[in-house]
Amino acid sequence: MRKIGIFVDIQNIYYTTKQGFNRQFDYRRFWQEISYLGDIQIANAYAIASNNDGQRKFQDALRHIGFEIKLKPFIQRSDGSAKGDWDVGITVDIMEAAEQLDHIILLSGDGDFDLLMHKIKEKYQVKTQVFGVQKLTAQSLIKSVDLFTAIEPLC
Repeated sequence: MRKIGIFVDIQNIYYTTKQGFNRQFDYRRFWQEISYLGDIQIANAYAIASNNDGQRKFQDALRHIGFEIKLKPFIQRSDGSAKGDWDVGITVDIMEAAEQLDHIILLSGDGDFDLLMHKIKEKYQVKTQVFGVQKLTAQSLIKSVDLFTAIEPLC
């Protein structure tokens, strides 16, 4: 049975599906489809910690589906700008897991992950796949993986 790892850049998927389709991504449907491909060994969803009830309910729903939620604090800088991305954390987790997996699935359209996906495919001969909104996913990321799956308006 194929060993699958799922890594979700929640912020990226939220904003790209909202911008692209004005709706949220259906994580339950996604999980059901992926579970037919093999055994989901790792399913990490990366988010920014929030006191917002809606966010906590959403994170609880993801936990109920089977995701482990990894939270990072939202950093408000003194100049008014904000920081809160998980690129390095996602990269480290994928690099650490790649050797034990057969198939790595990244949900993100962020081109910063292109080198990572190319590297793990080359080094570990793992199947790489990205799910992203077609028009909002970096071409370099699409080209770096074995399979790109476009998130459709009904997903």
